[in-house]
Amino acid sequence: MPSERVGAKLRLRASLWDVHASVVVPQHGFGRKLLAFMGPGYLVAVGYMDPGNWATAVAGGSAFGYALLSAVLISSVMAMVLQALAVRLGLGTGRDLAQLCRERFPAPVSMALWVLAEIAICATDLAELIGTAIALQLLFGLPLIVGVVLTALDALLILWLQHKGVRRLEIMIIALIAIITTSFAVEILLSRPVLGDVLAGYVPSAAILTHPDMLYLAIGILGATVMPHNLYLHTALVQSRRVGDGEAEKRDGIRFATIDSTVALTMALLVNSAILILSAAVFHAGGRTEVAEIQEAYRLLSPMLGVGIASTLFAVALLASGLNSTVTATLSGQIVMEGFLGLSLPPWLRRLATRLIAMVPAVLITWFYGDSGTAQLLILSQVVLSLQLPFAVVPLLMFATGKGLMKGLVAPRWIAAVGWLCAAVIVAINLRLLFDFLSGGGS
Repeated sequence: MPSERVGAKLRLRASLWDVHASVVVPQHGFGRKLLAFMGPGYLVAVGYMDPGNWATAVAGGSAFGYALLSAVLISSVMAMVLQALAVRLGLGTGRDLAQLCRERFPAPVSMALWVLAEIAICATDLAELIGTAIALQLLFGLPLIVGVVLTALDALLILWLQHKGVRRLEIMIIALIAIITTSFAVEILLSRPVLGDVLAGYVPSAAILTHPDMLYLAIGILGATVMPHNLYLHTALVQSRRVGDGEAEKRDGIRFATIDSTVALTMALLVNSAILILSAAVFHAGGRTEVAEIQEAYRLLSPMLGVGIASTLFAVALLASGLNSTVTATLSGQIVMEGFLGLSLPPWLRRLATRLIAMVPAVLITWFYGDSGTAQLLILSQVVLSLQLPFAVVPLLMFATGKGLMKGLVAPRWIAAVGWLCAAVIVAINLRLLFDFLSGGGS
């Protein structure tokens, strides 16, 4: 039957085929169109405010005050540019980044990129797993190792949400982001940072490049902010909107989806800045420059601020962050595996496999080192993500700026130039990190 053949073709070709083109886009009205496109950007943005960000921001604010706010800002701007290119690629070609890598690169190159993408997803999942376990420990007193094991069960939550449709999933994500944002808005009011010092922190300093410990945390912030798997994710998520096949319709879709992405990532910038500002205003200003563990930050917040609810708000926001970001790794894993291998596993099996891989180092760390080893593991996971970035960013730029593939929807020259500049910066700081590590100068 024709409909069955079309359905089979869609299942083979479309990422997240069960929600592909499932959201109808109105033909008229700016506000109605924008509302229809709101959602994918927020699903992507949750990966930019996951527990890995907390570890790097708490450690950076405690040790160096507001100085690393410039790293947060630069990373966020990079993220906005690269995610805009991901939107353009997904809507312009009707393919996701993983599918295009498989189709256009030699098999050995494609397989290598797949392995690197899976490593990035496991590093992300590791940060989410530990962060959620820490939140459960702080709020309910569960031993950390028990929380680590329990978080594997969130595969069932994600499976249930996926069956409810992409719109309900997006609403849940936005609601949890609202909880995180509100919690930190209250925390900032309580900590009363000096506005002039905060603004000065957004100005880049050469000290970041010359101080190995500061550079290590800056790269951790970059890895926690510009996340490689989110580039794969976004190219697929935007295709959940039913955009027409004409160039004008696709161009219109790219415009609205880019607005959605940029607004969502601006919220992520504010949240990440708030975590670092809170740490700098409370810990660094109070002489506690060694605070690196999330648990220690939780214990110190209320006594140092003199407000009992401060620590509770911190833990609630962490739990919301951990639960939220599990969606990112789940969908990214599905997209990466299907796109690179043409292999589709049941979502629950893919999620559980990823969780089990991430659980091994998490359980070992908590077993041998207890709570004190979690900050190092969280920060290391973000540095690993940063090292994987070029292997997602470069293919994205190659495809999005290629006239043969994109035709009339190719990225404008100025966006392409900024994108390649972002790639050069990412490669340069990663090379510096490797140099410091090999020469024994890094952390």
